[in-house]
Amino acid sequence: MLFDFYGEILTERQKEFFDLYYNEDLSLAEIAENAGISRQGVRDVIVRAEAAMQAMEDRTGIIRRFESQRSRAEKILAAADELKAVNQDRYRDAKLAELADQISAEASALRE
Repeated sequence: MLFDFYGEILTERQKEFFDLYYNEDLSLAEIAENAGISRQGVRDVIVRAEAAMQAMEDRTGIIRRFESQRSRAEKILAAADELKAVNQDRYRDAKLAELADQISAEASALRE
């Protein structure tokens, strides 16, 4: 997730090595051979990239807030579904059904 949120703060080389290592599953040796540098050099670039992204997350907390928001949206959706079921079983109130649908729609939008 760090790369998804903070990848743009990295240099092109850091992005490339990070992507090759984590997303393309190339080994440090394979990346080093392709880049014409040492395996340790590749590792240093990746470690610096991770550190930069983690430092940004530590300062901003965007991922932490995103995860919290997503969890809360799931709870809201579950509550809205339960409200719909109770309404359908007991009350059959059109306004209550409409409001539950509206809550579900808004919570779904928050998840995205």
